[in-house]
Amino acid sequence: MTWWHTDVEATATQARPTVPAPRETELLWAAEAGDARAAHLLGRGYAQRGDRAAARHWWERAAAAGSVDSAYNLGIWHEKHGNLTDALSWYEKAADTGDAEAAVNLATLILEQRGDIAAARRWFEVAARAGNRSAARRLALICEDGGDIQGAREWHRTAALDGDLPSTHDLGFLAYASGSDEETVHWWEIAARGGHADAAYHLGLFLQASRDPEGAEAFYRVAAKSDHPGAASQLGGIALSRRDLRTARAWFERAAASGRVDDQRMAGFVCVELSDSQAASHWFGRAAASGDPESAFNYGLLLIADRGDIKGGQHWFRQAAQNGHHRAAMELVALLSLTGQGHECEDWLANPPAPSWDRMAEPELVARAELAAAATGRRGGELLKVSDLTELLGTWDLVTRPLHDHAEVSAWLTERSGLHASAVEHLCSVRATLLRPGTAPWPTPTEIEQVLTTARELRRRLGVH
Repeated sequence: MTWWHTDVEATATQARPTVPAPRETELLWAAEAGDARAAHLLGRGYAQRGDRAAARHWWERAAAAGSVDSAYNLGIWHEKHGNLTDALSWYEKAADTGDAEAAVNLATLILEQRGDIAAARRWFEVAARAGNRSAARRLALICEDGGDIQGAREWHRTAALDGDLPSTHDLGFLAYASGSDEETVHWWEIAARGGHADAAYHLGLFLQASRDPEGAEAFYRVAAKSDHPGAASQLGGIALSRRDLRTARAWFERAAASGRVDDQRMAGFVCVELSDSQAASHWFGRAAASGDPESAFNYGLLLIADRGDIKGGQHWFRQAAQNGHHRAAMELVALLSLTGQGHECEDWLANPPAPSWDRMAEPELVARAELAAAATGRRGGELLKVSDLTELLGTWDLVTRPLHDHAEVSAWLTERSGLHASAVEHLCSVRATLLRPGTAPWPTPTEIEQVLTTARELRRRLGVH
C-alpha cells in the first residue's frame, strides 16, 4: 500500500494551491475540525472531479469519524482498484451499522472471491431483512443451489413482493415443478404483465399445454413484443396452422434470425410453400451448416431441383445421412448408383440409418416438452432436449391411440410389443412426470435416453412410424 500514500501526497500537493470555492472552504474547515459529514462531502467533491487520491484521503478521515457512507465508498474504491482485503474490511465496517448495500457488496465479494457460502448467506440475510430486494433474490438462488426449495420459495417471494420480476418468474417455475398450477399462473402472469418476456412465453406454453390456445396466443404476443424468439416461433406455428403462409414466414424468419435452427428449417419449408426457392435455400443452408440433418436433406433437394447441382446435392445428402437421416441416405444411394460409385452405395445399403421420428406432435405435448426442458435447465441443471421429450410423448400418444380404456395401458403395450414390462412401465412413469409435474422428480438425461430407446423399439415392433 506504500504507493497509495505516495499518490495521496502528490495529488494533495498539486491540489492545495487551487483556491477552493467558498462552500468547499467551509467544508474544509469543518472537516479539519473533525466533522465527519463535511469530510465525506469533501471526498465526494474530489471524486466527482476525478481526484481519486484526495477523495480517498477525506473518506478515510470521515470513516474514522464514524461516516458509514464513507466506509461504503472506500469499499467500492478498494474493490475497483483490486485491493479486495481492504474492500472487505470497509464494507464490513459499513455493514456492521446496518447498511444494506454494503452488506450486499460484502456478501458478493465473499461468495465470488472466497467461495464461503455460509458467510455470504449471513450478510445477504442482513441486507434482505433490511429490505434489500437484490439480497433476497441472491438468498433465494443460494437456497435453490443448495437444494433448500422451501427457503428458495420464501426468499423469492420476498423479492417478488418487492417487485423483482426475475424472482417472480422463478416462483412460477418452482410452483410448476411442484404441480401447483394456480400458483404457476399467478406468478407468471404478474411477471408477464410487468414486462418479463420469458414469463409471458412460459405462461403461453402452460396455457397451450392446458388446452387454452387463445390464452396461449395472447401471451405469446406479449412476449413477442419484447422480441422473444420462442414466442415468434410459436406464433409462426399458429399462423401456419391457419394456412396464413405469409404471416407464418414473417414470424419464423424473426425467430430464425436469432440463430434458432428449428425455425430456420421451418422458415425454409414455408418459403418452399410460397415458391421462394432462393429464400428457402438460404434458410435450409444456414440450418444445414449448423448440423441439422433435415435441413441438409432439403437443401440438397433444392440444389438439384433448382440449380441442377448434383455434386452439391450429393454433398448435403451425405451430411444428412451421416447424421442419421434415412431418406437422405436413400437419395444418396440413388445418386451414387447413377455416378458409378458402387462401393459407397453398397455401404449405405448395408447399414442405412434407422428412420427417424418426423411426426408433428400435438401442440399440448410440445408445450409440455418445452416447459420440462426449461424447468430442468434452470440454474445450470442438466438440460433435456425438447426434441427428445417431444418424441417420447408423441410416441406414447401414437401407440396408444387404438385403446379406448387406458387403465391397463402398460400391460397392453407389454403384451402387444413383447418388451419387458419394467421398460414399458418406466416409459409410462417418465411420461406421467412430464405431463403432471410434481408427481415425481424430473427425469435425468440418462433416463430420457433409456426411455427413448424403449419408445423407438415400441414403434418398430408395433409397426408405427
